[in-house]
Amino acid sequence: MSRPPLPANKAPKGERGYRWMPLWAAPIAVPVADWFLPPDIHLAHLLVIPLALAAAYADTRRTAVTALLALAALVAAAAERRTLTTENVLVQMLALVLLSTLLLIATRVRERHQRQLTIVSQVSEAAQSVLLRPLPRRAGTLSLASTYVAVETGARIGGDLYALVRAPDATRLIIGDARGKGLGAIGDIETVLGAFRFNAHGHSTLSGLASALESDVSWDLSQSHRGDPAEWPGERFVTAAVLEIPDDDPCAHLISFGHLPPLLLHGKHVTPLEVSVPAPPLGLGALAESEYAPLTFRFTQGDRLVLYTDGVTEARDPTGSFYPLAERVTAWTDQRPDALVRRIGADLRAHTGGPLADDMALIVLQHEGTHTRAWIS
Repeated sequence: MSRPPLPANKAPKGERGYRWMPLWAAPIAVPVADWFLPPDIHLAHLLVIPLALAAAYADTRRTAVTALLALAALVAAAAERRTLTTENVLVQMLALVLLSTLLLIATRVRERHQRQLTIVSQVSEAAQSVLLRPLPRRAGTLSLASTYVAVETGARIGGDLYALVRAPDATRLIIGDARGKGLGAIGDIETVLGAFRFNAHGHSTLSGLASALESDVSWDLSQSHRGDPAEWPGERFVTAAVLEIPDDDPCAHLISFGHLPPLLLHGKHVTPLEVSVPAPPLGLGALAESEYAPLTFRFTQGDRLVLYTDGVTEARDPTGSFYPLAERVTAWTDQRPDALVRRIGADLRAHTGGPLADDMALIVLQHEGTHTRAWIS
């Protein structure tokens, strides 16, 4: 699910000045109010309020306008009371000028930092969009829907991954979860996604793809450590599930690298696709020999697959209970992919009662029984 670009944070031209009118009207109200107040009551000290608000929320130009209005209001209030040349008013005017100068400097610095942050955010958003490309709504015989939630605020991706590649007469897909969470796992995510996209086209069998994927990921992780013992290959790995759905065969093939079992929805039945002998997580293949024999199961028109990461099933409610995905999905077996993704997402938020504690990826595929070569993204 793609995200919209960063907002420009600009109001329409016809509204940019009008929304600051209440702020600029405040200094004007001070001399007007002084006209009706007793001589021993002064409101000049209130002029710092609109000035402080402008420095906190407005740009340099509007802050300067507010400062000039505040100074003019102080002069007008003193003139109507005939105290303009008194020592007290002169000191107030000097203090207001000094405060305005300091706030203008602070506003200029804040604007510069905001521009830098906007640039960094836009670059980060663009880089993350390239790394985790949104899945198409249709590929081969499949309709798809997906959602992704990164645990770190402002991040588009974290420690989970997914990707889809069209091979000759089949659709290949991966979903995975790197050790760790948040932005710190992006390097390992990039390794796995790059290896999958490169190898998915070049191997005629899913077993060959799995072997190449493990080889490339293990090599890359072994080359990319930075001397930290926590980053050596034995401590870095990615669980993943790799699927192949042929266009002209009513079945699907699954190889699990220690990942959570997908859920197969056939009619009203929900079946976890448990692999009897899963392969080690990607990056740990050297620890055990594996032949990468795929699990083949029947997958026909109308069937759906629910793929997910542990950010879904390990989400806890306030009492500490995990989210029962398989049980909840049983009540929604008639939902199409997009509706089912929305329903699970809403139910998951209701279950936790707050933000998730881990990254979360969720994909639902449905076999449509007909092949459309063009992607609708």
